[in-house]
Amino acid sequence: MSSAKTSFTFIFIYCILAQDSLGLSPVVLIPGDGGSQLEAKLNRSSVIHYICAKTSNNFFNIWLNLELLVPFVIDCWVDNTRLEYDNVTRSTRNPAGVDIRIPGWGNPEPVEWLDPSHDKSGAYFNTIADALVKNGYVRNVSIRGAPYDFRKAPNENVDFFTKLKSLVEETYNINNKSSVSLLVHSMGGSMALHFLQMQTQAWKNQYIKRLISLSTPWGGSVKALKVFAIGDDLGSLVLRESIMRTQQITCPSLAWLLPSPLFWKPSEVLVQTDKFNYTINDFQKLFTDMELPNAWEMRKDTQRFTADFGAPGVEVHCIYGYNISTVEKLVYKPGTWLDGYPQLATGDGDGTVNARSLSACGLWRQRRLWGRNPMRVKTLPLPNAEHLRILHDQRAVDYIKTVLVG
Repeated sequence: MSSAKTSFTFIFIYCILAQDSLGLSPVVLIPGDGGSQLEAKLNRSSVIHYICAKTSNNFFNIWLNLELLVPFVIDCWVDNTRLEYDNVTRSTRNPAGVDIRIPGWGNPEPVEWLDPSHDKSGAYFNTIADALVKNGYVRNVSIRGAPYDFRKAPNENVDFFTKLKSLVEETYNINNKSSVSLLVHSMGGSMALHFLQMQTQAWKNQYIKRLISLSTPWGGSVKALKVFAIGDDLGSLVLRESIMRTQQITCPSLAWLLPSPLFWKPSEVLVQTDKFNYTINDFQKLFTDMELPNAWEMRKDTQRFTADFGAPGVEVHCIYGYNISTVEKLVYKPGTWLDGYPQLATGDGDGTVNARSLSACGLWRQRRLWGRNPMRVKTLPLPNAEHLRILHDQRAVDYIKTVLVG
């Protein structure tokens, strides 16, 4: 079949399928940190352990692949997924001999399921997508996916924002010129906010219907500090924080998610020791004392993306959890300095993000943050809705259906 006939057939099928979702605002799913599948191909000259593979003939799933997150083998995973920071280019790169790509652009499957085998432990946007399909939506037509390299921050995801704009326009066109709803989770909300701030109001008026956010850390999170200090086991009983930390602290996105001075006062102590109490103004000293110089460099590279908390210029539905113990401060026992295991002083939040950050979207109701384009802002705080499990929380799913389907 000629390329012209193939293209015509493709468009024809899309138009037929789009009839099923006539009148509905099509959805683009934007995932958060860890919310996209990653694939890797190896051609390494050396490895850190004899059990680690040096080469692979083809790309293979590296996130989320539970077979790679087991003792000893996880060391190979860490070494393959970590990033190397270049202080000259102000950017990161994969280790030599490691090629990582993000599969399935436009397809919702890689953000519905982090594990391609659809193991329940890798369930992500699937519950929401299933609910929408039952109400007239069609995968790959009125439900699209926008995966990206979540290890990196906006400064290294320029291509993503360009592709996202094209995806929104394409989705608009194949759905009878229906404006698009961006449905985002966690860091995906911060990515979407930056994307929308980049666009003209005229473009948003035509192509964007609304922004529906779940668990977005609009002002960062103290948990990012905790990860730099001791790592995070992702809630797993088999993963060790210290091992995961080796990979996590190389990711610029982690530096981007640090608490914002827009929402934390300079008088608030975030890391307490018997030698020095660190506030949000002491990150440079903190990372120097932690012997993490690259963390400070990545913070400098990304802090401009949190300096502007101007409203996105579209209708907003902001859903988030509260009433769950969430780290507010790291407290080190006297004599342990920064090399011990701190006590985690907690406050309100969703278990990952602090309440003040989750609820910051409510500030957009103030006209001064909208400028000349006031829009509707609806917040839905849900008691005991945990940061990740909110994606499968029936209260959140029902609200999303109500907004999108009516």
